Amino acid sequence: MKHSAAMPSVYLTTTLQLLVPVALVLVTTVVLIVPAQGQTMQELQQQIQQMKQLYEQQISALEGRIASLEQANRAMAHATQENVVSVQDLQAEISKQVLEQEQPKLTKGQKTEIEQTELANTPQYDSIQDSEKVVSELKQQVKQFEFHGYLRSGQGLNSLGGQMVAFQAPGAGAKYRLGNEAETYGEMIFVNNWINPNRDPDKAWMKTEVLVQANTTQANNFASTDQFRFREAFVEVGNVLPSNPSAQFWAGERYYRRLNIDINDFYFLDMSGYGGGVENLNVKIGQMSLAYLGGARDDLITNNGVYPKSNLDVRLYGVKTPVGQLGFWYDYSFSKGGTQSDGTVLPSTSGWAVGIGHTREEWLGGYNRVSLQYGVGNSANFSTGAEYPTVYLRNAHTFRFTESAVIQPNDKFAVQPVFIYQQQTDGNPADGTNKWLSLGARPVWFFTDHVSLAFEAGFDHTSSGSGLYDGWLRKFTLAPQIGAGRKFFSRPVLRAFVTYANWSQGLEGFIGGPAFKNKTSGWNFGVQGETWW
Repeated sequence: MKHSAAMPSVYLTTTLQLLVPVALVLVTTVVLIVPAQGQTMQELQQQIQQMKQLYEQQISALEGRIASLEQANRAMAHATQENVVSVQDLQAEISKQVLEQEQPKLTKGQKTEIEQTELANTPQYDSIQDSEKVVSELKQQVKQFEFHGYLRSGQGLNSLGGQMVAFQAPGAGAKYRLGNEAETYGEMIFVNNWINPNRDPDKAWMKTEVLVQANTTQANNFASTDQFRFREAFVEVGNVLPSNPSAQFWAGERYYRRLNIDINDFYFLDMSGYGGGVENLNVKIGQMSLAYLGGARDDLITNNGVYPKSNLDVRLYGVKTPVGQLGFWYDYSFSKGGTQSDGTVLPSTSGWAVGIGHTREEWLGGYNRVSLQYGVGNSANFSTGAEYPTVYLRNAHTFRFTESAVIQPNDKFAVQPVFIYQQQTDGNPADGTNKWLSLGARPVWFFTDHVSLAFEAGFDHTSSGSGLYDGWLRKFTLAPQIGAGRKFFSRPVLRAFVTYANWSQGLEGFIGGPAFKNKTSGWNFGVQGETWW
């Protein structure tokens, strides 16, 4: 590094800075040695002595600073020869050494006194304590409150130019969803953890959960036809039994341990309702849940009040097998009848249902689940909802079998296949047996971390025991997607879709609404966003 031409100016400026205090001392001395009127010789001598001491102190300080500059000058010259430092670094070093020469030498006690005085006279300590308290409270609130939910929304048209429709077979418990949902639907879940939000294992915890559900016809965003429902409102507490810390007690209204198949949104076991119980009891071979659950028909009123349905739900699950876990379900239901105001007698009814399911987790990158259910009488609908209590209801029965899986061998491909078979009768021999057969799949190809292509094919065959309908429906959807990742359930996702459906003449007039009343095929086109959190 070449020697900078700016270096002499640095020395000149520093030298002038050093001469200023000397000039000030000389001027002050001249002023002070002029005897003021009325001063005595003794007072004048004292002033001269004081000025002498001040002058000596200034000279001493000046000599120290000159020595510092000389030392820095030698260091600068050496560094220039060695080509290792910059002018800015040398200037910083000079300033540092000057400050060190001028820094007063304090004892440890003096330093401590100064620090304590500064601390006592500033709001720093209190501010830090207040800030830490606020941060702690915010962290606690974040842990206490949870916000979850689900939503889907979009817009589409059918091939005739009207609003898109849903293609679903009559008598089918569900439809294949992709490109086939003609409404906006949402669920907002609010959870507050009152006690032990961290779920420390040695403490009890308690929470409340509220869920509000809404759906719209997508006519406009202020339509009077929008529907809102209060689907969950319950309190739950856990880890209150030292002998069984996994047990959780609850009471209120809730979705109760539902099981579904995603691509057709079919809840093959849904005992949601009002009640209370205990779940996750450790019974060595697995876990057990017991619940009292109820519903009612507020359109049926007897001398005993609104017609109710009460259920005792018992489940054993998490029973390990060589290739997965088993679960068992039993339900007993009872409804008290009575006499209506017009004299109609509603009989008391009862029923029972059983089920068995097997889940194989971590199977081919996903899971496999199979279930078998059978219900009789008042429990034949596998829900807390009360059927109209005819004299035939005690003979009603339902048989249902489901098989579903998610398979994802790598991050480029995933698929969910589905098979459902159901037979159902309401107990009246004249109504016969309704049947529903469904099979379909949704494969997804992932091209990047966010771009994918989904295809869904679904087939349903339904028949009415009374001969009202009998036929099949096929539905196909192609949907390019932008999503959050490379998993089958990665959400949020944005998709455009085109859907084609056709059906047999045996279902003509039952599918597609007024637009396709006299047709056996139709199209939908549109866009949709879907997410859960």
